[in-house]
Amino acid sequence: MINTSSTEHATNTFKMFTEDQIQEILYATFDVMRTVGFKILHGDARKMLAKAGAIVKDESVKVPEHIVRECLRIAPKGWTIFDRSGKRAMEVTGRKSYFGTSTAAPNTMDAYTGEVRQTVLDDIGNGAKIADALSNIDFIMPFGSSQDVPGEACDIFEFPVVVSNTTKPVVFIGYSGRGVELVYEMAAAVAGGLDRLQERPFVMAYPEPIAPMVYPDHVIDRLFAAADLKMPQIPGASVMLGATGPITVAGAVVQALSESFMCLTLAQLRSPGCPVALSTNMGIMDMSTGLSSFGEPTKSLATCAHAQVAQYLGMPTWGLAGATDSKVIDAQAGSEAAFHIMAQAMGGLNLIHDIGYTDSAMCCSPQQLVLGNELVGMVKHFMKGITINRATLSREVIEAVGPGGQYLDQEQTMENFREQLWHSKLMDRNPRKKWEAAGSKDMATRVGEKVVDILETHCPMPLDGKIMDELMRIRKNGEKELIKTK
Repeated sequence: MINTSSTEHATNTFKMFTEDQIQEILYATFDVMRTVGFKILHGDARKMLAKAGAIVKDESVKVPEHIVRECLRIAPKGWTIFDRSGKRAMEVTGRKSYFGTSTAAPNTMDAYTGEVRQTVLDDIGNGAKIADALSNIDFIMPFGSSQDVPGEACDIFEFPVVVSNTTKPVVFIGYSGRGVELVYEMAAAVAGGLDRLQERPFVMAYPEPIAPMVYPDHVIDRLFAAADLKMPQIPGASVMLGATGPITVAGAVVQALSESFMCLTLAQLRSPGCPVALSTNMGIMDMSTGLSSFGEPTKSLATCAHAQVAQYLGMPTWGLAGATDSKVIDAQAGSEAAFHIMAQAMGGLNLIHDIGYTDSAMCCSPQQLVLGNELVGMVKHFMKGITINRATLSREVIEAVGPGGQYLDQEQTMENFREQLWHSKLMDRNPRKKWEAAGSKDMATRVGEKVVDILETHCPMPLDGKIMDELMRIRKNGEKELIKTK
């Protein structure tokens, strides 16, 4: 966890907008919602919006500012997320930053061979197990999209293998409203009942509308399923500059905020006071390839810009960092991941996902996940800042050592060097001869060995056998139901 709002330390942060500029962005956003509106395909949602005062004509819905403002007023300004065992894990509020894995890619970089192949269910479990062992990964998403199970029921296949391989909080992707309900049924079984789950939530839903400004039935059903249970959710469309959103960063932020506000409004009208992030995914289209770029720096510029407006309104935020467009673990993979992790940590985003993506998000890589964990550790150390007090100013120590002395034998050095300095697990800092004697291993080799070591030695806290039996029962019955209703 990074807390960039602390006044106890001198910490590096940034804000790109003045308050006047935020007001201009908000004015433009509310104007777009009122005059352009949205395509809402869900009949009950249109009726609900019309009752609240929105202008509804066929599938077009235009939303006056006062409705959104009221929904913002009643929405929680943060929430606590627990781990599987009920311990506090993340305070999703202010400028506290947490980092999570990538998700939903059709391909996987094999943990043992490095071969890129289709994702299977076992890869989802391995991803959770690896992330469980990584100290700088704070929450976990299904590490890919299983191609060996029915697509309509992916969510209820993936959740059990994730939750049985980690105690960390889980952000899950549902594929239907009923699928989301079944995941919550599973989560309640793990937590010890629905009341216990609602009191100490360890799962968050992740419904995504379609940019620009389209809200299909199944997306709203998923959003409503979370809202009805008062469970935290992180909705948000993926606005790709120049493709599904304006090419200008300011324009893309206006559209993304409009879509974020629409998600919030739907949730609050459905279930006043339910926890919802003001979230989005800001994407970049590489105009030379037509692909979405996850390394291009404008992605973090736009993401941090959206988040600053959300922070101004007191709302939780969502980020995307630790990914790369590179196909292998190389200098590009490290530099792109490190840049975005640092930028979004300095921007104070709350939940920053997608550590582990390679190949423009087409592949989840355990190796990139392990590298990303190391980079997050570096950034977390940097973002702790500098403590200023009498002890840290060290005047007595400086006086005791004096000109020409040395500090190795000072008590202050022995007591503080582990905390003051960052100790890497993967970066090589050995003399060349020692590095050569150890096999001249590059970073790709070291992270590959770390992945294998985790899979062969790490033992996540197991779920009780009766709970696993209950999850399998829900999955079996749910699969029949979801495939039948397709």
